[in-house]
Amino acid sequence: MHIFRDVRTLVILFGIPAAQIIIFGYAVRTDIKNAGIAVLDRSKDEISSALVSRLESSDFFILSKNLETETQIDRSFKEGDIKAILIFEDNFGKRLLGEGAAKVEIIADGSEPNVANLVTSYTRAIINDYMIDLNKAEAGSYMAVEPEVKMYYNPNLESQYMFVPGVMTIILVLICALMTSVTITREKEFGTMEVLLVSPLKPIQIILGKVTPYFILSVVDVIVILFLSWLVFDIPVKGSLLLLMLESMLYIMLGLSLGIMISTLSKTMQQAMFISLLGLMLPTIILSGFIFPVEYMPWVYRFLSPVIPPRWFIIIVKDIMIKGTSFAFVWKETLILIFMTLVFITISTLTFKKRLV
Repeated sequence: MHIFRDVRTLVILFGIPAAQIIIFGYAVRTDIKNAGIAVLDRSKDEISSALVSRLESSDFFILSKNLETETQIDRSFKEGDIKAILIFEDNFGKRLLGEGAAKVEIIADGSEPNVANLVTSYTRAIINDYMIDLNKAEAGSYMAVEPEVKMYYNPNLESQYMFVPGVMTIILVLICALMTSVTITREKEFGTMEVLLVSPLKPIQIILGKVTPYFILSVVDVIVILFLSWLVFDIPVKGSLLLLMLESMLYIMLGLSLGIMISTLSKTMQQAMFISLLGLMLPTIILSGFIFPVEYMPWVYRFLSPVIPPRWFIIIVKDIMIKGTSFAFVWKETLILIFMTLVFITISTLTFKKRLV
């Protein structure tokens, strides 16, 4: 009877398993769909155009742009919309018909190893299917396209390039949001927050006193993570270390403001922990693009993903740390994090004054 009277217990018993099976069932995808690709066609003949059309007509790829020179390759990857680039050699069709063999180069974005493997495998399969049809049409001849695969940013497709930014994102949001929410909620639950409020200290000074230690510790965590990623996994910071640290500090501020907001909305430490862990851990892992690309999920999850702060920070970390991009490529994500931080601070300030003054 006690269990059925407790709504929170019922949510834990029935709501969470149902939510997890739905989220994991639809969000955890081991295939790709509508992945953006670019083409650098030096030949521009009938066969290369037909092969590009075959790729584009599949459900797996979308032709996002046509490149003119190889100098556009790096920028195209850094813009983030391209998963692979196909380069057709000069006289592709003539060599295929005349010599029976031609080369096409497949360059994939290795900063996402799982996606890179899938993209190259699907591209090879479509090319092979096209060649089977072409050989049937050209009876008595055998022609073959030789794909040459290269990986940008992560030549060996090491999984550390995916997990280090993701783990960094999870650790920071959990330390900042969870610990801050629990710390302030503990003061409220034990009745000591009212004692602090009647002291000469202002509410903003109390909050700063609570969150400043976690800000400093989180910055130290960032330094430790980056040092270990370089020392143990040999993953250097290819971009600006200063820019990465500034972006990390912004994300830490966002996590702290989120923790304060959770604490103002929670009456007990258990509620704060429940909201922080279940409300942040699962979405960060599943819907942030840490492991599974968001763009290949159903539209419902693609709609929900932008409201999750880790979604934007993980893009920033990958771009700066792995791709070596500058602020010009991450300014949009930075503005989104700033906006979210201001929203959380505003809500926290209003709610804090309403409940504790």
